[in-house]
Amino acid sequence: MERLVTSNLKLGIIAGGQLAKMLIQEASKWGIITYVLDNDGHCPAAKIASHFIQGSNLDFDCVYEFGKLVDILTFEIEHVHIDALKKLKSEGYRVAPDPEILALIQDKGIQKEFYIAHGIPCAPFTPFESAEDILRGIDEGSIRYPFVQKIRKGGYDGRGVAVIHREEDVGKLLPFPSIIEEKVNVSKEISVIASRNRKGEVKCFPCVEMVFDPDANLVDKIICPSSVSREQAEKAELFASRIIELLKLEGILAVEFFITETGEVLVNEAAPRPHNSGHTTIESIITSQFEQHLRGILNLPLGSTRLKLPSVMVNILGGPEGEGPAVYEGLTESMAIDGVKIHLYGKKMTKPYRKMGHVTILSSSVEDALRKAETVQRLIKVKPWKKN
Repeated sequence: MERLVTSNLKLGIIAGGQLAKMLIQEASKWGIITYVLDNDGHCPAAKIASHFIQGSNLDFDCVYEFGKLVDILTFEIEHVHIDALKKLKSEGYRVAPDPEILALIQDKGIQKEFYIAHGIPCAPFTPFESAEDILRGIDEGSIRYPFVQKIRKGGYDGRGVAVIHREEDVGKLLPFPSIIEEKVNVSKEISVIASRNRKGEVKCFPCVEMVFDPDANLVDKIICPSSVSREQAEKAELFASRIIELLKLEGILAVEFFITETGEVLVNEAAPRPHNSGHTTIESIITSQFEQHLRGILNLPLGSTRLKLPSVMVNILGGPEGEGPAVYEGLTESMAIDGVKIHLYGKKMTKPYRKMGHVTILSSSVEDALRKAETVQRLIKVKPWKKN
């Protein structure tokens, strides 16, 4: 096990969104020097990083030169120039999680093939190169309604997914290489965040339940712990642990699952980084997902994943009114509710369904936390400021 030397350890984070901001907040507790690479000089992490470098996470030279500045390089987004990461690794620079793992996760087709090769259950799928190929598959009868199209690379936060229920929906097809999945009859969607260090120690956070906003196709609520059966939760934790061990991943891996109407537990997809479904860990678990990620990539002992209190997290999303400087309503009233913890990401501009922050509600029971969460969602609104 390595020793943590904080006086001059330089941690590089590719992309400077809210996940990077919260990772830096944890790293600062250990005196770690933080570097952030992002194209946006006003990104959430820019003001709190020790050093901010403006540049694109998809540009080879930007990523390569940035990686040479730090002792260990990690990322808060999957969309990173892989060849730059591989070159850094070949030259002896530490990149965690490993670039080969990120390359596998980046491509949903390769990711699904990995699950099938290792006997991990997931929804049946078929790869297609274009929307024309998908239409041909429909005509030939190899694709049947309803189905889900997921672009192989670049999709996130509900983007890059098209749900095709009937013939009238084919206009929604996306013109990119994709996988087509049978539409699973889903009872619940859950997530398990697994963690691992180089020594091979593995721990899972409690299984959480994800409730989605049907309009934004984004997570609306995270419920911790989930209401699935103990057997289903144990299966999900077993699969998440198996995946992170097979990958030999250092850091954390968020694995999303479908619980079908017949009770099956199927892997949906995974992300090798801190994740929206892990935000309840900040207050309701002994060790947050951000601290655990640092422990994993620095090869430190993993922290306790024991639940302190049940909780519900709700995302604060930009309202449908349009874009503009963000104005918040209902924060003061929400803070008056016992157990409410508000996190604002510092994004100056709001736009429809943009993640502007989140609220975690702690309580002695999930039921009480859910009631308070509904109140918070009625109270907190984000609107663009407009001159009268």
